[in-house]
Amino acid sequence: MRMLLLLMACSAGLVRGAVADEPGSPKSPAAPHWNLEVLGNAPGTYPADEIAATGVKAMFYDGPAYQGKPTRVFAYYGVPAMKPGERAPAMVLVHGGGGSAFDRWVRLWNERGYAAIAMDLCGCVPVGSYGKWQRHPAGGPPGWGGFDQIDAPPEDQWTYHAVADAILAHSLLRSFPEVDPQRIGVTGISWGGYLTAILAGVDPRFRFAVPVYGCGFLGDNSAWLTSFEQMGPEKASRWLRWWDPSVYLKHAHMPMLWVTGTNDFAYPMDSLQKSYRLPAGPRTLCLRVRMPHGHGAAGENPAEIQAFADSLLKGGAPLARITAQRREGDRIQAEFESSSPIQRGELTYTCDTGKWQDRQWQTMPAEVDAKAQRVIGQLPAGVTVYYFNLIDDRDLVVSTEHEVIVK
Repeated sequence: MRMLLLLMACSAGLVRGAVADEPGSPKSPAAPHWNLEVLGNAPGTYPADEIAATGVKAMFYDGPAYQGKPTRVFAYYGVPAMKPGERAPAMVLVHGGGGSAFDRWVRLWNERGYAAIAMDLCGCVPVGSYGKWQRHPAGGPPGWGGFDQIDAPPEDQWTYHAVADAILAHSLLRSFPEVDPQRIGVTGISWGGYLTAILAGVDPRFRFAVPVYGCGFLGDNSAWLTSFEQMGPEKASRWLRWWDPSVYLKHAHMPMLWVTGTNDFAYPMDSLQKSYRLPAGPRTLCLRVRMPHGHGAAGENPAEIQAFADSLLKGGAPLARITAQRREGDRIQAEFESSSPIQRGELTYTCDTGKWQDRQWQTMPAEVDAKAQRVIGQLPAGVTVYYFNLIDDRDLVVSTEHEVIVK
């Protein structure tokens, strides 16, 4: 417990500190640095026909050196149906823990009218089964988290390579003549959401970012506290200084959509809130009660992600925007703007305290005043945390921030 408290204190201090230790700092043998002048160039590519998938192209591209040796990153790439001379918007798809490059995810975005690239970020190829993918002889460091790699040079650690590989995938997309380089977004799931949060602060070329589940402040109360405790305070603090998204999010200026659930096992709501408050750009929240955690329909298919992308890259109708929220005693309200009619409002609340993942949430109708563009509710007795959800005529959800009521 004493080590855990020390670790949390180190993490809290981090957020107020510099982005990363300067080279030569006594706290760090070297500071991580993603050089966009280098990573911003399109990498070389190589065919990977032996790992072909229906409807998409399989390839390798050059990654950063690992332990002094060159690496190759596996990826699937696909394009939508287009007329000659057209240029498509595009997505970089960042998989989560145990995952790899998923061809189905690429096809999903192709069907939506987007070019897309999904790459493996753990030195593997998508041969085998979930979490047991085949290692590639020229692959980078294995995932996830890289907690056991903390004594290696930063450039040989997993987070460095995973972020660099995603930046290179972005650079590759921008080089394709069928892709519009000014209309590219990024989304990632779980550990991929964690990486997306870092990417938002490191690669300003993205038009928007959508972390699903993932956020920063992993040293507070995330699913990896045991790993940090096992590392010891000095190494855990170094990991958080180098690799926690909270260090980088304050440099993000692009629009961001945060998609998650109230009881996510890995990334609790308080860490999520501290994370989404850091970027300088506009933010949108989509917080569902007990949203399942995973790839497939759970993390890849929320319709809010496509609507958000379409609004920024294809001229589609935007999601509702929360403009204000307030509470006076047990009376609460939020103001909004929406070009799509808001069909209903929901007040979601819990009367529990303690571990976020174990809290029970309840939902009740909230009054929507469409003319005044506000939603109104009254808190039941004993509420400890609450927020509103607004649901428009497309059945798309936008959430207010949650508020913790201090008794």
